[in-house]
Amino acid sequence: MGNRSGRKQLLSVVCLFLVGAVGVAYGAPARRATYHRTHHYRYRHYRVRFVDPTKGDVTTYDDPVVRQIAVAALGHQSGSVLTVNPENGRILAIVNQKMAFSSALEPCSTIKPFVTIAALKENVITGDTMLRVAPHRYMNLTEALAHSNNEYFQQVGTQLGFDRVVKYERMLGLGQKVGYDIPEEQPGYLPDAPPRFGGVARMSSFGEGIRITPFQLASLVTMVANGGTQYYLQYPRSPEAIKDFQPRIRARFDIQSLLPDLREGMLGAVMYGTARRSYDPDGLQDLGKTGTCTDDHVGGHLGWFVSYADQQHPQLALVVLLHGPSPYISGPRASGIAGEIYRGLYARNFFATDAGSNAGDFDGARVSP
Repeated sequence: MGNRSGRKQLLSVVCLFLVGAVGVAYGAPARRATYHRTHHYRYRHYRVRFVDPTKGDVTTYDDPVVRQIAVAALGHQSGSVLTVNPENGRILAIVNQKMAFSSALEPCSTIKPFVTIAALKENVITGDTMLRVAPHRYMNLTEALAHSNNEYFQQVGTQLGFDRVVKYERMLGLGQKVGYDIPEEQPGYLPDAPPRFGGVARMSSFGEGIRITPFQLASLVTMVANGGTQYYLQYPRSPEAIKDFQPRIRARFDIQSLLPDLREGMLGAVMYGTARRSYDPDGLQDLGKTGTCTDDHVGGHLGWFVSYADQQHPQLALVVLLHGPSPYISGPRASGIAGEIYRGLYARNFFATDAGSNAGDFDGARVSP
C-alpha cells in the first residue's frame, strides 16, 4: 500500500509538471496570437476608415466655405454630409454625393423625432409623461430623446399603433421624395404592415422596416428649425438655377405648440446626452438627434446625426451619415463631426446675421470651380 501511495504521489507531481510545461510552451505563442489578432483588427479599421469621401463629387456650385469646412471635419471617414438652409430649403453643399444619393438606409434612432411629433399631436403623451423604462427607472420625453431611450419609444409606438405611426411618417415625407428637381434623390420606403421583427414598437425606436435618406432627415429638421414650414429641398447646379432660385413650400404643419417639447429633448441630447460631442460652449447652440444601428440590408454599421444651429435665427440644418464595417461608427461619432463643422463655420463668421451674407445667400462669384 505504501509503495502504491508513493507512486500515486509521484505520478501527480509529474502530471503537474507536465501541465506547467505545456502552459509555458503554449502560453507565449497564445499571447502573441492574441496580439496579432488585435493588431490586425486595428489595421483593418485603419484601412477602412481612411478613404476619400469626396471622390466623384461635382462641387462647382456648392457653397465653398461650407463645403471646405465639412470636408475637413469628415476627413477620410466613410460618410456623407448634407447641409441645408432651413429658411428656404436650399442645399448648400453635399459631401460624398454618391453616398447621399444612394439607396435609402435604416434610420436607427433618428426615427424618434418623427414618432415624437405623432405622439404629441395625437395626445398619446405630453412632455411631462413619465414612462417606466427599467424596473426602478422612469423617464419623461426630454430624457428619452436626450439619451435615445429605446424602451420609452417602444411604448409610445405601441400606444400610437402602426397606422398612426405610418400616417405621420408619410405626412412628414418618408417613403417619398422631398426634393424639387433632384433626379438622383431616392424615395426611401415605408412598410405596409408592421415589421415581423419587433412590430411597431421596434419600428418606433430603431426604425425597423423603414428606409430613409439624408434628404428626408434634412427636410424634417428644417421644419423643426423654422417652426413648421417644410420646404422642398433644392440643389441649384447652374448659374441660371442659382439666379432664379425661389423657395418652394411642400407643406405647412401646425406644430408650434409641440415644438418646445421636441426641441428640449434635442437640446438635451447635445448638452448632456448622446450628441454631446457636438456641443460648443463658445459658439452657437445646436440641437440634434443621433442614430446608431447595424443595417442588415446593405451590411455594416450606421451612424446618423441630424441637427440645426442657432435657435433664434436658424441658418443651417445638417445631416451627417457614417456607414461602414467598423464598429466605431456611431451616432455620437457623427455628432462630433457636426460639432467640428459648426465650430469651423462659427470661426469664419458664417452665422453673423449682420454681415450682409446669410447662410445660402452666396452668388456664383464666391464659388470656386
